Amino acid sequence: MALFRIERVTPLSPAEAWHRLTDWKHHADVVPLTRVTVTTPPPTRAGTRFVARTGVGPAAFDDPMEVTVWQPPDPAEPGGPARCRLEKRGSFVTGWAEIEVHPSGAGSRVVWVEELRVRPLPPFLDPPLAASARLLFGRAADGLLRRP
Repeated sequence: MALFRIERVTPLSPAEAWHRLTDWKHHADVVPLTRVTVTTPPPTRAGTRFVARTGVGPAAFDDPMEVTVWQPPDPAEPGGPARCRLEKRGSFVTGWAEIEVHPSGAGSRVVWVEELRVRPLPPFLDPPLAASARLLFGRAADGLLRRP
């Protein structure tokens, strides 16, 4: 599996950074050729499921995910991190992702760690897959944190 890590510092409050990173439908705004459908009723919590469909026509694939850990910022504990874990449950893409938001000065520090496998790819392609994913998801995180 390809493992990668992204870190970003933002002037956004932890609550706002968390909201932007975990607004699943808006991930489609920053990931090319992707649309996201949340398949469970709001609000987001452990057990929330959604599908990111990426591609065009017959060259598209579904990336179904489930939130398995949901720890949003706690106003009663403002110094603590927020954490979310997603399990990728597809037949084409599997793995997991963890998003953490930590208070940092007047803003936040975001840590996104993901391990993914694209089933038809042999393990020797994991390093270039990790590098490509780091670039793609880094741009996605930047776009979500910058979005108005």
